[in-house]
Amino acid sequence: MAILKIKVKPNSHKQNIQEEPDGSLIICLKSPPVDGKANEELIKLLAKRFDIPKSEITIKSGSSSKNKLIELPLPTNN
Repeated sequence: MAILKIKVKPNSHKQNIQEEPDGSLIICLKSPPVDGKANEELIKLLAKRFDIPKSEITIKSGSSSKNKLIELPLPTNN
């Protein structure tokens, strides 16, 4: 499993993923940070980006914060 440091910017005009020099990600989301909508959009976006099922992505910390730690499986080398 891999842990990603992510900073989320909800209520953005468009979805966007930026990689920082330290390896962390800044992710702009269209959804508001209400009723978990931004977290749902974040998981859906990461699943699409890394081509993994949404069920394999876990918010380890920061579920109600802009700064999050996300756990996801490492890619396999087939």
